[in-house]
Amino acid sequence: MTLSPTSSAEDIITHLRAQRSQENLAGMARFGIVTDTALGLSNVELHRVARQVKIDHARALELWQSGIREARILAAFTADPKMLTLDRARRWVEDCNSWEIVDTVADLFVTARFEQVLIPEFAADDREFVRRMAFAMIATAAVHLKKEPDASLLALLPLIEQYAEDERNFVKKAVNWALRQIGKRSAACHGPALALAGKLAGGNDRTARWIGKDAFRELSSDKIRARLGIHDGVAEDTER
Repeated sequence: MTLSPTSSAEDIITHLRAQRSQENLAGMARFGIVTDTALGLSNVELHRVARQVKIDHARALELWQSGIREARILAAFTADPKMLTLDRARRWVEDCNSWEIVDTVADLFVTARFEQVLIPEFAADDREFVRRMAFAMIATAAVHLKKEPDASLLALLPLIEQYAEDERNFVKKAVNWALRQIGKRSAACHGPALALAGKLAGGNDRTARWIGKDAFRELSSDKIRARLGIHDGVAEDTER
């Protein structure tokens, strides 16, 4: 079946089912991807499909409703962030049952510029994948919102510190991810993020120590410091 921007959600799902790979499903499970509704298509293939079918918000909503892993990823790829609503975002996060879906949808939510509202809201939610969404959004924002003032990202460090003791695997990894991405964003962000990493690494909580030590190791590396223009703890004056 040849897909195009006029393809319906049903057409796309039929195409996805035809590409089902049992071998890929086994590999996905080893990476902690929930495969109950998965067909086994790689993200490379899903990006290719997204390029073929283009943005269509109404169709994306239908794809999401199918519950199929690949269809939901395509929904995130092909939804229109300008048409997405906060209520829809809240409903979608409640459906997320896999770290992979969370991290994919986080990019859409940040593109829709919902981060200021949803990050604190989702962080305060005790459900594992909802809380992960908050920190996946922080990590995504740190990388992709290049025009956003560094201060906006630095203002999220207290949230990282607050939830660094959540020992659940998919939360603690996202908290760590968020801290590292803020620290790698710029020389101005590096110092405060490194300081928080050091504080967590020296704390009493086991999970927070793991987050802090791992982030400190990466952020203090020569590679990261050189990329940010930091030498002997001082950022270079790039205006000279």
